Amino acid sequence: MKFVAFWVAAAIGISGCTTTSIKPSLPSIRGGNDGKVAAAIIAAMNGGLIGGRIGNGLGERDRAAALEAEYRALEHTPSGQPVTWRGAQSNVYGEVIAAQPYRVGSQDCRQYSHRVSFDGQPRTARGTACRNPDGSWTPLT
Repeated sequence: MKFVAFWVAAAIGISGCTTTSIKPSLPSIRGGNDGKVAAAIIAAMNGGLIGGRIGNGLGERDRAAALEAEYRALEHTPSGQPVTWRGAQSNVYGEVIAAQPYRVGSQDCRQYSHRVSFDGQPRTARGTACRNPDGSWTPLT
């Protein structure tokens, strides 16, 4: 009887955090006719990982390209596949790789990493973002 109770307790404990598949609900960031969709997604990401130390020295257009890559990796890309981006300057580029989605309560979350090369110097940051009810993603701090 103790054996069965152990497995029931384990199943209940694990059920709060499960893997899931992400169903996109927002259009591509480039899909907005006037940039309002892109602006809303970028604003919701609150700077993403690129808003931290790895984004120092990047221009506005480079940051937008990097945030778009973060959104695409989180929203549309299978686990482990890189989403690459290139900035307005030829010496700025990077890639974002998202892990398998998982569920915490009713929210879908993904861990991800972002590698940026700026003037030949690579910088990497790792974080987690969770999907909001409107389909945008918010990085956890």
